Amino acid sequence: MAAAAEPGARAWPAGGPPRPGAPTCGSQPGDGGSACAQSGRAGAGPPGPAAPGHSFRKVTLTKPTFCHLCSDFIWGLAGFLCDVCNFMAHEKCVKRVKTPCSSVAPSRVRVPVAHCFGPRGLYKRKFCAVCRKGLEAPALRCEVCELHVHPDCVPFACSDCRQCHQDGHLDADWRQHHWREGNLSPGARCEVCRKTCGSSDVLTGVRCEWCGVQAHASCSAALGPECTFGRLCSVLLPPACVRLLSRNFRKTHCFRIADAPEPGEDAGADAGPSKEAPASPESGKQTLRVFDGDDALRRNHFRAVTVPRGARSEEVLGAALRAYYLSEDLGDFHLQPLPPAPRAGDAGAMEEGGSSGPHEAAPGAWVIRAVPRAQELLHVYPGWPWAGVAHVAVLVTAQSTAGTVTREALQLLGRQAEGPESFRLEEVLMDSRHVQRMVLAREEPLLDRLRDIRQTSVWQGSQTRFYVSESRAAAPRVSLFVGGLPLGLSPQEYSDLLHEAMATKAAVSVSHVYSSQGAVVLDVGCFAEAERLYMLVRDTAVRGRPLTALVLPEVLHTKLPPDCRPLLVFVNPKSGGLKGRDLLCSFRKLLNPHQVFDLTNGGPLPGLHLFSRVPSFRVLVCGGDGTVGWVLAALEETRRRLACREPSVAILPLGTGNDLGRVLRWGAGYSGEDPLSVLVSVDEADAVLVDRWTILLDAQEAGGGQDSVAELEPPKIVQMSNYCGIGIDAELSLDFHQAREEEPGKFTSRFHNKGVYVRAGLHKMSQVRSLHKEIRLQVEQQEVELPSLEGLIFINIPSWGSGADLWGSDSDSRFEKPRMDDGLLEVVGVTGVVHMGQVQGGLRSGIRIAQGSYFRVTLLKATPVQVDGEPWVQAPGHMIISAASPKVHMLRRAKQKPRRPGTSRDTCTDAGPAPEGGPK
Repeated sequence: MAAAAEPGARAWPAGGPPRPGAPTCGSQPGDGGSACAQSGRAGAGPPGPAAPGHSFRKVTLTKPTFCHLCSDFIWGLAGFLCDVCNFMAHEKCVKRVKTPCSSVAPSRVRVPVAHCFGPRGLYKRKFCAVCRKGLEAPALRCEVCELHVHPDCVPFACSDCRQCHQDGHLDADWRQHHWREGNLSPGARCEVCRKTCGSSDVLTGVRCEWCGVQAHASCSAALGPECTFGRLCSVLLPPACVRLLSRNFRKTHCFRIADAPEPGEDAGADAGPSKEAPASPESGKQTLRVFDGDDALRRNHFRAVTVPRGARSEEVLGAALRAYYLSEDLGDFHLQPLPPAPRAGDAGAMEEGGSSGPHEAAPGAWVIRAVPRAQELLHVYPGWPWAGVAHVAVLVTAQSTAGTVTREALQLLGRQAEGPESFRLEEVLMDSRHVQRMVLAREEPLLDRLRDIRQTSVWQGSQTRFYVSESRAAAPRVSLFVGGLPLGLSPQEYSDLLHEAMATKAAVSVSHVYSSQGAVVLDVGCFAEAERLYMLVRDTAVRGRPLTALVLPEVLHTKLPPDCRPLLVFVNPKSGGLKGRDLLCSFRKLLNPHQVFDLTNGGPLPGLHLFSRVPSFRVLVCGGDGTVGWVLAALEETRRRLACREPSVAILPLGTGNDLGRVLRWGAGYSGEDPLSVLVSVDEADAVLVDRWTILLDAQEAGGGQDSVAELEPPKIVQMSNYCGIGIDAELSLDFHQAREEEPGKFTSRFHNKGVYVRAGLHKMSQVRSLHKEIRLQVEQQEVELPSLEGLIFINIPSWGSGADLWGSDSDSRFEKPRMDDGLLEVVGVTGVVHMGQVQGGLRSGIRIAQGSYFRVTLLKATPVQVDGEPWVQAPGHMIISAASPKVHMLRRAKQKPRRPGTSRDTCTDAGPAPEGGPK
């Protein structure tokens, strides 16, 4: 046996030196993931001192080419190209290359973390992280980090995504940088030399995915290893403060991201990871299909390899290994021919006959097989931090079992005194989509296990690690949010309902109940039961309503830094011409994805529940006025359960009108501003108070008196922050809403949406409604006589209908100057569509009618009503508007330049509820 027993020591197979280009697992400074625990983190660190794994050869250039290290143009006709990963460099730059080849990059990851690939899309001027080629066709992008790959290259992508929570296994060192190579903006500047490190021509430069610092790959070693999370440190939810024992849950489930189809699922049976055109006979070359094991044969997934027709066996084998990004010695593998049409029972069809070259047997397909060994040197990794070594090397023979290997590894790691019974051996498959872990039985023959893995896939064999970890398992505890349930039930009724629908077991209990919103949170004490319930809930309907299931982590609020005030982000991806989808992805990458929520997947309640114990936080709502009202209503219902009773709310306007966003200086609508600048503005914003109003809708039969009991619908309560319209403006909003419901795909532009409003208004110009004859208005218990009008509007903010000043700026001794926190509403009338158009154009204002804090409106017939942009037809009856709700804390964008990080304006406001007797 051998061991990498000291920092800086290396373990060579059979005691010899490493092969050129083979992965090494030492602990050189800046060596990245596979280095000793002191210099590793989830993801590759700054590249090591050499060019690890590359197979450079001098090539003649036939078109303009740029260096992948310095990003400069390669003058002349010669450059140096890696045959495996296509890394191109100047001759002078070859010795300074520190970026590892794609064939050895996985071996440098200390903590494997799977990626969350979204749906395929077009990404211009982006490059694949595996083959380094441009993304010409639809490609895949990780929704959590900046990894871009071709669909063909997904199986070979390094499992080095950001680790955003503690998962009960080996945790990353979040204090160090998490470097990602390439795809920087062309104007990016190196933090060390201040020269340009980005390029739109090649994959070059590195960027920390937590703090955002950018540098050349060769300069990154000069930066300190400590990551401070950058400018967003005060609003980012630290990954060390989030715990999620997810076991085999997919990363997309943990981050509430829609699953993307696996590569090849939507392709034909012949579509493998590589689809090169076959070489023509006149070219003197041939194209071979190469499989890497039984699994690829079963799925018919192959790599197309083009070689000269007279190529020797070693040349073909080398090309096949490079196609699968394998850097092992050629002597460890051989090619086995695959007959064109194997017959059933033909025992010789799959015999080991790979010693003859393709030019002799000339079959169309080959299988890479590992040469059986009598003994192997196995790298065993410590499953705890700060072990002092990257791994130890244990000699595995036919008599070796998981138990004996565990015992020998503990001796090399200096923990033999604790006894092997307290430890276990884990097999970890570092797949780019899903890191799979399996505990091996102590009697498992390890040499046979290694052979079985390589028989299934030689690439899988190179991506499989073995960890020795402590046997004490964390108590299984998974929180499942279940929404879409009936309203108003008791905890026991919800428990019985779920048991009847899904046959829940004894390990499941209801921990939190939100009866007013029809949702519960389940505590599941069994991983298998949690996985079963999660998949079952998503396909279950209760009383005709489909259920929603979300996996929620736990925020360790006691570990939050004292200056940390995390930002809870809600995004409506349907708002703003579908710009919300891009913002959703951007915020997940800039922040911890656990603090970013898609409102179409469960609404705002899951996020508020997750942050319920955070002592101080802020909220950012990305959507229109209706989305903002939705979040404020949910915040009002859950306020008593929050440790931070009055979180301040910022707005990123994505709707059509965006009146509240205009008043708070967030603009008329989002127009592509840098998301990082948006988050910085939220951190520097001022806290202001805004009145919140309650509207009681009590529909009754027309003409019914107090003794009438025939009600059309039960009374309901809605909340209002901006304005409430009755009559013509609500009718226009209703027409727009119905048109959008019929054809939502057409409403992707703010200008188109306003055009629909204009067309609807032109159709209403000839109609006369005489609203003043159909309603009655009381202000502060006093009857108010209404002039001739077609619309009555109650306004709380000085912006209506996409920025119009409906009240006007003229002084009037009858009324106080309006403010959005004065506890008063202004009542304004409009005489028709033409009047509304004049107000929009700034030619005149509305008809001032009243100002007060309590209103009673009597509808004598069914009338269109809209509240904060959400319209409906209200049946005859009463509407009572009062300032019963407490004021809400909103964030107004600051005018001056941003302050230094760490300063705050409303720390006391966000920290908890207002003091007794203070402003609400």
